[in-house]
Amino acid sequence: MNNDLAIDIHDVAKNYRSGLFSKGVFALRGVSLQVGRGEVFGLLGPNGAGKSTLVKIIMTVIRPSAARGTVLGKPVGSKSALNKVGYLPEHHRFPRYLTGGQVLDLFGGLAGVDKPTRKKRTPELLELVGMKDWANKPVSTYSKGMMQRVGIAQALIGEPDLLLLDEPTDGVDPVGRREIRDIVLHLKSQGKTVFLNSHLLSELELVCDRAAIMVGGVVARQGTLEQMALGRGHYEIQVSPEHAAQARSLLNLEQSNSPDSLIIPTLEAEQVQPMIDQLRKAQITIRKVQLVRPTLEDLFHEAVQEQYGQTGRAVGAKN
Repeated sequence: MNNDLAIDIHDVAKNYRSGLFSKGVFALRGVSLQVGRGEVFGLLGPNGAGKSTLVKIIMTVIRPSAARGTVLGKPVGSKSALNKVGYLPEHHRFPRYLTGGQVLDLFGGLAGVDKPTRKKRTPELLELVGMKDWANKPVSTYSKGMMQRVGIAQALIGEPDLLLLDEPTDGVDPVGRREIRDIVLHLKSQGKTVFLNSHLLSELELVCDRAAIMVGGVVARQGTLEQMALGRGHYEIQVSPEHAAQARSLLNLEQSNSPDSLIIPTLEAEQVQPMIDQLRKAQITIRKVQLVRPTLEDLFHEAVQEQYGQTGRAVGAKN
């Protein structure tokens, strides 16, 4: 057992058996996943990849066909571990007649939080998620972004060490997504472990320390963006358009897609420095020098295409 891991699961499988299919339908096919304590971890994949099924197994909402491993150092499904886990389900619903404050009080009570603690933490959490001014207004008046923020607050009412957020920015406008992103980063600064399940790759790339790409019920790739990129990338030097041809000839480089960009096929900054010196000596204006790596979106599409070709869909898989 590794105490540095908040989640350490192996060989998780889920087979939905049906009379129509003698062998059943596999949503998960032996998933192994490690999430470090105090990090923001992103789980991404196309619809039908098995992301929500995995989250529900961790939360014991559904029973796995097979699983081994630990959550917060306890066996998967342990009640003592679940008491320290906050959960925001996908497509959650609150009674529309309750106010935001009453939602937190209700769910805090269901989680076993005593009344004095609920009374103290409710206004603190509503302020944290930017809903203090709406504490006494009914849920029926909330936008989707407000609902998500109150959902995060209810997941925090029990002061969890691990937070599982299933599609927390789904259907939220850009301003709301930024606010939720700021909340996640604040929670990380407090030492919380945040597990994000999302299909919004740009959101994950902005906040996650590490990520896993799930395709067809298996984890295709896992690690930091740099680790998943497997050492791929290049440097790009942007020069003034009128000097591009001269610069390319001087450095013996081929034409790139961008007419004023020079592509240097290396990840080593030391190899780029002499080229910059040559351009300066030739009085060629350098506008920008940057290291270009595959984005999370690039890696995601590669993983999907490796598994399914262009469609990215798993036949019969569940989300």
